[in-house]
Amino acid sequence: MAAETVTTTLANIAAPMVNQSDLPYRLLVRRYKTSLVYTQMLLPEKILNDPDYLGFHLRGLGELEDRPVVVQFCGNNPETVVQAARKVQANCDAIGACLPRLHTYKLNEGHCQRSRADLNLGCPQEAARDAHYGAYLLGQKDWPLVEDIVSSMSNSLIVPVSAKLRLCQPASATVHLVQRLEHAGASWITLHARTVSARRRRQGAADLDQVRLLKEALSVPVVSNGNVRTWEDVEQNRTYTGADGIMVGETLLGNPCLFANTVPDPVSISHEYIDICREHLDTATMQTMQTHIRHFVDHQCGRRPWFNKFRAALARCQSLDDLEDVLKKVERWRGRSVSSESPTDTEKDDEDGAQNASEEALASLSLLR
Repeated sequence: MAAETVTTTLANIAAPMVNQSDLPYRLLVRRYKTSLVYTQMLLPEKILNDPDYLGFHLRGLGELEDRPVVVQFCGNNPETVVQAARKVQANCDAIGACLPRLHTYKLNEGHCQRSRADLNLGCPQEAARDAHYGAYLLGQKDWPLVEDIVSSMSNSLIVPVSAKLRLCQPASATVHLVQRLEHAGASWITLHARTVSARRRRQGAADLDQVRLLKEALSVPVVSNGNVRTWEDVEQNRTYTGADGIMVGETLLGNPCLFANTVPDPVSISHEYIDICREHLDTATMQTMQTHIRHFVDHQCGRRPWFNKFRAALARCQSLDDLEDVLKKVERWRGRSVSSESPTDTEKDDEDGAQNASEEALASLSLLR
């Protein structure tokens, strides 16, 4: 596998997000220079035993515009995960699963020509601690187990193996573990450069010096995850660490155009997302759509006096048309004209508009004090 191919594939990665890596969102971020996307984590037992669950998550998965895509599973039974993976493998380019959190996938032509397996040692959730997987295998007493897993996959599969992890404690031990994983057969490493904390998993800045150390110490590609809020952060992270790729999660939820170095108008990007949802019906739940739109608007308008009113109106939505109506209100609250609205809509919002103008005036006065 050529290093240039790996670098191109891993350049801009949308991290898997719980209930937020739906098809319309994946298609949206792809329009703005995201090179690799994940589905949310799926339950293998439900894939095997619940036809409705399987049908929902297969809907639209792996269409031509949804490539390359990694399907991610959670589970601790290899046989169950493999059986579930077989149900979806024809519809995707990658499979991810917790064994602890093993990922095997194949990227489409034009990206990577071989499938891969990925051992995820980065999950900080309490469930991972209780089941003894993910980041809770980073203790030195578990290193032989981790090495055995990587070595077993590397020797048993005809595909490369990679690993994703958080910092060990102490952080200086991380490079030693990763060198052992490279020796065991890992083909690339993704580091979220924070130590594990189930309750405060993003407390403090990621230690990018540790990513840099890994890049200097390893011959395999390294992906950096953490400390990205703007496009400048992406560039600085890549320049400072020398990483082959940057993975972004929550920041990309607020600004899906991050990798294109663009900050979109929140209402315009919400309309674009809704249009994709209309084109791909029943591939995202109403709750997921509401959450995405809330993130888009919150990213730039979260401190506006009308934001809580917006959230309440958004929560009442039951259809795509309802979502569009809420966005019309947002435009009026922002002092912008809205075309194609009915007189009833305008009259209904007059009271809200007057109240909002009063709130804006009071907020302006408070800032002058």
